[in-house]
Amino acid sequence: MTKASSIRLDATASLLRLRMFAVVAEEGSLTRAAVHLDSDVAALSRQISALEQQCGTRLFNRTGRGVSLSEAGLRIYPQVQALLAEASLLEETIRGQADVVRGSVTLVMMPSIAATLVGRVFTVLRDTHPDVHIKVMEGASGKVVEWLADGRADIGLLYRYKLPLPPGEEALATVDAHLVGPPGDRATANETVDFRALASVPLVLPSYPNGLRRELDSLARTAGIVLTPLLESESLVLLKSLAMNHGLNVVLSVHAIEEELAAGKLQASRIVGPSVRSTISIAFGKAKSPGRAVELVSRSIRRLLTEVVHEPPLGKFS
Repeated sequence: MTKASSIRLDATASLLRLRMFAVVAEEGSLTRAAVHLDSDVAALSRQISALEQQCGTRLFNRTGRGVSLSEAGLRIYPQVQALLAEASLLEETIRGQADVVRGSVTLVMMPSIAATLVGRVFTVLRDTHPDVHIKVMEGASGKVVEWLADGRADIGLLYRYKLPLPPGEEALATVDAHLVGPPGDRATANETVDFRALASVPLVLPSYPNGLRRELDSLARTAGIVLTPLLESESLVLLKSLAMNHGLNVVLSVHAIEEELAAGKLQASRIVGPSVRSTISIAFGKAKSPGRAVELVSRSIRRLLTEVVHEPPLGKFS
């Protein structure tokens, strides 16, 4: 009598052959098993014979009506079923692990975008993809482009004031700039403010070659006015502080000051006649091929930025 414990399978014995063995045992027929496995009878028979050679014993009794398990086959059949079940579970586990996105993603963006977006992205990914690590760098538009070009950043977000966008960039939303001032400020008391009023308020603007500054000066020339800022700065923290605490006016997108607006620390009026409109674009690092983590973060940014502006390209801030 051949005992199941005496059977020695080669380490390379195929799980596929064991599955074939189980299907033949269940069907009781090589023909029906071949149909089930989408194989042909001759090939299936060869695989079963090879498995029997590996086991060193006959696993099936051939009869005129089909096949039935031999004594050895009956002994190992439950173990084969258990092994196949374990293999199936392992496969599911591996597939599940393959769905886990891991990696580090470096974001680079202008501070006014980071102020409203980074926290939202972090909150979403912390709950759904905790193995994705985010590094954030802030910089003016020139720095964003530079860090993307030399591979120090994976994803960049920029304000663009002219169309078409540079090659490789994708428009995500369009927002209008607002004149921002302290509570009670006359210049920003109404929902909108005429562009020409910017020539007569205590203004703080970014310095060249900032894109917003170039756009404001270009529009000013067309409108026949001159913008003469009292101070120049690109620091979002400083701009907000100067507006809140020193009675100065700055030009920002509303989502960069949403917390201060909600707290009543600042007030804002949308600039009109003409509007100062910018496109928020996304770009990717030139030296890297986007991996799964980068793709995941970029999808989150697209969705969350849509929520921020509500109806891109023109949303609640337009």
